[in-house]
Amino acid sequence: MPRLFLRLYARLGPSYPRVALATQALGSLVVAFAGIALLTLYQPMSSEQFWVIVAVTLTVITFNNLVDLSVVSRLIRPADRWLRGDRTEETALAAWEAMATLPVDLARSPRTILMIGGVVPITAFITVYLGLTWYAWPILLAGGIVVLMYGAFLRFFGIEVILRPLLEELSSALPDTPATSVRSIPLRWRLLLSLPAINVITAVIVSGLATDGPPRLSDLGVGVLAAVVVSLTVSLELTLLLSRSILDPIEDLRTATERVAEGDFTARVPVVSGDETGELAESFNEMVSGLNERERLRDAFGTFVDPDLVDKVTEGEDLGAEELEVTVLFLDIRDFTAFASRASAREVVDYLNGFYDLVVPILLRHGGHVDKFVGDGLLAVFGAPVRLPDHADRGVAAAVDIAARVRAQYGDRLRIGVGVNSGPVVAGTVGGGGRLEFTVVGDPVNTAARVEETTRQTGDDVLVTEATVTRMVHPAHPPMQPRGSVRLRGKPDDVQLFAPQPLPAPARPVSGARVRPPAGQRRRRV
Repeated sequence: MPRLFLRLYARLGPSYPRVALATQALGSLVVAFAGIALLTLYQPMSSEQFWVIVAVTLTVITFNNLVDLSVVSRLIRPADRWLRGDRTEETALAAWEAMATLPVDLARSPRTILMIGGVVPITAFITVYLGLTWYAWPILLAGGIVVLMYGAFLRFFGIEVILRPLLEELSSALPDTPATSVRSIPLRWRLLLSLPAINVITAVIVSGLATDGPPRLSDLGVGVLAAVVVSLTVSLELTLLLSRSILDPIEDLRTATERVAEGDFTARVPVVSGDETGELAESFNEMVSGLNERERLRDAFGTFVDPDLVDKVTEGEDLGAEELEVTVLFLDIRDFTAFASRASAREVVDYLNGFYDLVVPILLRHGGHVDKFVGDGLLAVFGAPVRLPDHADRGVAAAVDIAARVRAQYGDRLRIGVGVNSGPVVAGTVGGGGRLEFTVVGDPVNTAARVEETTRQTGDDVLVTEATVTRMVHPAHPPMQPRGSVRLRGKPDDVQLFAPQPLPAPARPVSGARVRPPAGQRRRRV
């Protein structure tokens, strides 16, 4: 059947929902006819009486169906833009919500009241037309409600099957986490309502077929009453157990899925059976195990490679060479060679690791990419691999921040020099033989290294080129003190250098004075 609806959807296109639902509505006529045929098992009637009752019943049902089609057309209307070719996320979401909630919306519409109300005149007509006693009418009404209940459940689940091909296509056009508040009837309530209904309907049919002797209408009343009592007592326990056996594994899976969505890759679903729910739990656990392994590899990879590069590589983004405008920061520890000659290898490594533990987080916080470590120095880039329009501001801010933190941490025991320069470079992966490295190549890189060397002559911790200063876009950047034009080693032209000055510290409050925080930062009294 699903394949049949897929072919119909492919053939009918935008008109599929209305045509398919209109055709499905004809099923109510078949159900009504079957209900009259079931009545003959309990109430004798002539062929003429049978067909008159069928004609009257189908007339009422047809009127209800006409009202039903107008309601269906109104409920489908939000999906018309998408069905007619306006394929955007907004129209897809509106169409998906309309189609996903259509069975519930249709059940809640006034047509449901009309259908229930239609049973009353039909059963009243049958009572009068067949010349039955007055107490026969409640029995016929109970039987009519059983038939109506069967038709309602058949209609609800039939609509879900019909709309599945359309919902599958719509779901592929939605984002991974659509902003929707659509809620349908929970699976628990579907089981608790449909299973007793099936028991009642089956019992009424079997009771009519198994009755010996001439049919009696009183048997219908007894059959309906007995079926309802059995469904709410004897069968209820089995219904609850069945629903728990289905829903408990699904609830475990839903809970574990929420934990995985929050980043907990240790979540596992208990495998409590060997059926389809058990196979689903095993598949979920295998999937989460693979995600956990991937996350461990990503974390391990991230200790050797910049996190931004890890994200781009794992997402399959191309890191081919491209020309970008970036800011380059070159940092070096002064007089480190003398220290390394006196200390052991372990002391040298521990010293460097402690220094980089301080510096690297500062670079990352300002949006920098650590291109490479060069012994007692490092090269950082702002603007690659992630493009940053304010790369110059970020580079200078990172340099000033590093200089201040190093002085606060080490005092006079360790001095650094930082050179900052901006300009166009070629950024991309370089390497061969199965080994690749993301790096930047160009004259601005060499210039930044030469500027760092110049800090030894000027005595500054940080020097910035004019190329960087002219590219700064934020007005609140540190004040720059000119250091004049300098001829850098290997450069034909002089380069104008500047030394960024630390921003003034905020004034300290007078002793004993109370400082009132800004209005937006005042604490609320709990």
